[in-house]
Amino acid sequence: MKKIILGFVLGVGTIVVFASAFIVAGGMPVATRGNPLPLERLIAKIALNAALRGSDQLVAPFAANEAAYLAGAKVYRAQCAVCHSLPGESPGPIAQGLFPKPPRLFAEHHGVVGVSDDSAGETYWKVKNGIRLTGMPGFEKGLTDDEIWQVSLLLKNADKLPKSVQDFLAAKIPASP
Repeated sequence: MKKIILGFVLGVGTIVVFASAFIVAGGMPVATRGNPLPLERLIAKIALNAALRGSDQLVAPFAANEAAYLAGAKVYRAQCAVCHSLPGESPGPIAQGLFPKPPRLFAEHHGVVGVSDDSAGETYWKVKNGIRLTGMPGFEKGLTDDEIWQVSLLLKNADKLPKSVQDFLAAKIPASP
């Protein structure tokens, strides 16, 4: 039993020494253009999924309708588009400089538009709390709860928005209707 414990302690100690040497030698990628570390995406995904547990049960305090989508589109243009871009636009320099790259929330990926396959509650949680080490800020102190829900409902329904909201996002109508 003592040999097992000693082996475990030596194994963990060796890992700590090599990890420390790797970091001190500059092997840890800290620039946004660097590649992710082995297992980095997996560990981040597991941690985020654990934090999101139950968020799909959150429900907006108002209906998902054209008025809510338009209000969400106004918030999106002002707060989100700089990183996530507008429909039909390429990512700007801020988005291009982030790591990981922010998702384009009105572009189709594998048959899904943005995050329309996520629940509005999950998107609400992400917008409100942010996601560490991704560049995604938490808007709990910068937006009202209603504004966070409006954006969340907009993104949940990004694949089926009314023409008026699509036009507003595409800047075919004035910014202040």
